[in-house]
Amino acid sequence: MNISGAANAANAASTSAASGMDGDVGLLSPVSASSAVAVLTGDRAVLAAILAVEAGWAAVLEKAGLAPAGSAAVVAEAADVDRYDVAGIAVRAQGGANPVIPLLADLRAEVKALDTDNRVGALSAVHTSLTSQDVLDSALMLLARNAVTDLLIDLRGITTALAALADKHAETLCVGRSLTQHSLPFTFGLKAAQWFHGLAAAARRLEAVELPLQTGGAAGTLAAGTVLTRDSVETPFDLAGNLAAQLGLAATPGPWHTNRLAVTSLGDSLTAVTDALGKIASDVLFLSRPEVGELAEPRAAGRGVSSAMPQKQNPVLSVLVRSAALQAPSLAAQLHLAAANFNDERPDGAWHSEWPVFRQLLRLALGSVGHLRELAEGLQVFPDAMRRNLDLSGPLLLSEGVSAAVAPLLDAAAAEGGVGDTAGRNGKQQLQDVVDRTLQAPAAEQAETYRRLLREAVPAAALSDERLEELLDPASYLGQAAEISRRILAAFPDFAGKPAPADPSQDLPARTDLNGVSRG
Repeated sequence: MNISGAANAANAASTSAASGMDGDVGLLSPVSASSAVAVLTGDRAVLAAILAVEAGWAAVLEKAGLAPAGSAAVVAEAADVDRYDVAGIAVRAQGGANPVIPLLADLRAEVKALDTDNRVGALSAVHTSLTSQDVLDSALMLLARNAVTDLLIDLRGITTALAALADKHAETLCVGRSLTQHSLPFTFGLKAAQWFHGLAAAARRLEAVELPLQTGGAAGTLAAGTVLTRDSVETPFDLAGNLAAQLGLAATPGPWHTNRLAVTSLGDSLTAVTDALGKIASDVLFLSRPEVGELAEPRAAGRGVSSAMPQKQNPVLSVLVRSAALQAPSLAAQLHLAAANFNDERPDGAWHSEWPVFRQLLRLALGSVGHLRELAEGLQVFPDAMRRNLDLSGPLLLSEGVSAAVAPLLDAAAAEGGVGDTAGRNGKQQLQDVVDRTLQAPAAEQAETYRRLLREAVPAAALSDERLEELLDPASYLGQAAEISRRILAAFPDFAGKPAPADPSQDLPARTDLNGVSRG
């Protein structure tokens, strides 16, 4: 492109960006490309969260008698995100290395315009004794709080669906796989319960994460706040506690400008959720392969299509969820890398590197739970295919249980007869020989070969035909599968939907919207 063409393109891009037409809409991140995710984590949501913190602080100052009466109402009116040019603020943020600085200039201009002739004196309530990191850290915690509230609603929807699958398929036989090979008889109910276990444990961990308010001032000493409250009954700590309560954030004993556990803890908890979701997606991807055919994703018009092969029905819900699970760990690691490099009392680039990573983790988690909830609530299960695959290995799958039950009988029979196996092998060794000889037969003949060789190896007097068939029934060797499932579901009743509240959000803290209004 020539210089003139580049300049024209840049101008067009600038105009487009200013009008909101050229922002990141998730074209290359389809897992999180949704209006719901954008509302919770988009640039407008970030700006609205910053404004909510500023408006909330003005309200706290006025209530404490540290700002003129009526100033909070003026600031709240000025803190309407629709008054601001998000794209313009993003560009101007380069001047101060964070978006709070240009936004504050615009907010003050709006307050000044609303407070005609400085009637109220509302400007004195804007950002007094705060620093930009206080506001942005608190705003991102508020953004996260609202996102986590939505996440937990969807997570409960998923776990409730998985608990129902575990109950419904408690006796649905399938094959357990180990290192890609058939291992033992299993139940699909236990598989669903294990999915539930991983996700419910991760959700409970996320639910417990504290999202704290940040107020430390320019160097984390609350020096300006101390001056502000010198003649007040309120202390800087009181003001911080009041703002935390208003925004629905956690109060902390002191500023955490360079102690980033709040950020890394949330990042780790979000990644644990995407890990658990990724495990489910990986299993569904394998089990929905045509040659396996045990599961299928719910169908929807236009979903799973191929650009070249009209017959394909790709399991795209699982594909998208797995894509998020593969991205999240490195993002969490980036948060830890930044945390380890927060130098001095207010950091340089390490803090700035957190913001996009923090938000991307929220986006990936929000997108993933939405897709997985649809998958879990509409998952198609094919018990006949599960039994067909289980029967591929036939009674060989029972060889562990057969050996435990039959080897002592062979040893006892040898002892009673005064002679052992002609090759001097004990019962366990004889049964291993049966397995080894069976595996030499063609795969299609192995089931019958094993049954025949086993019958030949064990005297009928020691093991009746009826008892032998019982031992070769896969339903007879499920161990504690049913009890394991029951215990898992019982350990997380609030995620199993037993009993479920009429509204899943009843068990969640009230959300504070990005205009600072508390709502259930």
